[in-house]
Amino acid sequence: MTTSPPPTAPQLARIQSFAFVGIDAVPVTVEVHVASGLPSFLVVGMADKAVGEARERVRAALSSMGLALPPKRILVNLTPADLPKEGAHFDLPIAIGLLVAMGVLSIDSVAHYAAIGEVSLDGKINATHGALCAAITAASMELGLICPPTQGAEARWGHPDIDIITPPSLSALIAHCRGEQVLTPISDPVVHEPDYGPDLIDIKGMETGRRVLEIVAAGGHSLLMSGPPGAGKSMLASRLPSILPDLTHREMLEASQIHSISGLLHNGRLISRPPYRAPHHSASLPALVGGGQKARPGEISLAHHGVLFLDELPEFSRSCLESLRQPLETGQITISRAAHHTQYPARFQFIAAMNPCKCGYLGDSERACRKAPRCADDYTARISGPMLDRIDLRVEITPLSPIELNRSPKGEASEIVRARVTKARARQLKRQDCCNAQAAPEDFSIDEDALSLTEQAATRLRLSNRGMIRLLRVSRTIADLEGSKTVQRHHAAEALSYRL
Repeated sequence: MTTSPPPTAPQLARIQSFAFVGIDAVPVTVEVHVASGLPSFLVVGMADKAVGEARERVRAALSSMGLALPPKRILVNLTPADLPKEGAHFDLPIAIGLLVAMGVLSIDSVAHYAAIGEVSLDGKINATHGALCAAITAASMELGLICPPTQGAEARWGHPDIDIITPPSLSALIAHCRGEQVLTPISDPVVHEPDYGPDLIDIKGMETGRRVLEIVAAGGHSLLMSGPPGAGKSMLASRLPSILPDLTHREMLEASQIHSISGLLHNGRLISRPPYRAPHHSASLPALVGGGQKARPGEISLAHHGVLFLDELPEFSRSCLESLRQPLETGQITISRAAHHTQYPARFQFIAAMNPCKCGYLGDSERACRKAPRCADDYTARISGPMLDRIDLRVEITPLSPIELNRSPKGEASEIVRARVTKARARQLKRQDCCNAQAAPEDFSIDEDALSLTEQAATRLRLSNRGMIRLLRVSRTIADLEGSKTVQRHHAAEALSYRL
């Protein structure tokens, strides 16, 4: 009597990868199971279409290397199974898991690594989004990271001691893991020379605009500029980043994580300067605050620790403007969907510009339209009272005359103004560990005369409690620029002049 041979034991391989929820890389274990049965290749675990298509990309990549999938039942499970998986960055961990299950790679050679990357049909490993976020989480799990070669410098910022492998292709990865060819290690990241953008020295005259810009930069305040076309509102806004202080290391990582998730980090360069975002007024609600099918970051999150400039503010849709109210207060945005909720940071400086009316020439008897001044009321009514209440400074920008434009000397350079702004910010951080735009009035001392003036003005102008607090914050910033320890009456008076 003969006995049949025992069935072949199923082969199981595991490797770590990540799913991205907001700016967080959530650990996902990729399990590859190869067992006897009808030939098939299944991917389970709430995988979207891009992840499901990894089957054909990986099959073609292995075929280009002369490797054929075994004629067995192949099951790829992405755990936790109830977490949605999106993106082509699961190609590489699936391919590595298959190579381990097929015996091409040993489990020990990849056991201490996580992997992300998209695989081409010829076996090359292409860039994907989220390398920085993945490296930060991998380092916290005491794992190395296998990622595309173009993103090694980006991943290196995640932790100075993380072990990073950047194979250009699957064949190079196999050779490296077998000890046949050692890949070049990733060098320490280089901090590139910051780009400060347009300089304030290009602006002639406009002393009020320059002064307001310095106050806004020093305290992190929001600003609304109103004036006729060509007055210089957009020119002033574009030069605000040039006088803002450099980002701290923590701020650089936070801003860069958002850009990494969005695939906007180039050549491994971290965001070292405050970002400047200026979406067009035709931008949709998901484009501005984030969302869409995959809940991607919007413009307000891409402007985190930087500037969000909305030109022609009343031309934006009402829903877009009202959606800014929450992040202006909390510094974050929550995108709610039926399946999950995603939260992105959105601590930005809100700068806006608008014409006084639809035609833009209110008060000019020769160029104003026939509907003036009623057109001004209709135009400004597009901005709600609660939205205006969240704007710290509201000023009118008047255009220069031809003589002033041609004969006025140039003003101070951004470097000089930035030095004063940096000193004022340092005083704020030492006093209350945040800039004045987020400070509470009890965090700083106020002279009795200044407080009395503020209270009288708030009563006469019928300011809300929020409006009065923002008025006090601007007063504190003016005092910081002057180096005064106490908010005095003339500080409050100047702040009040920018609120009328």
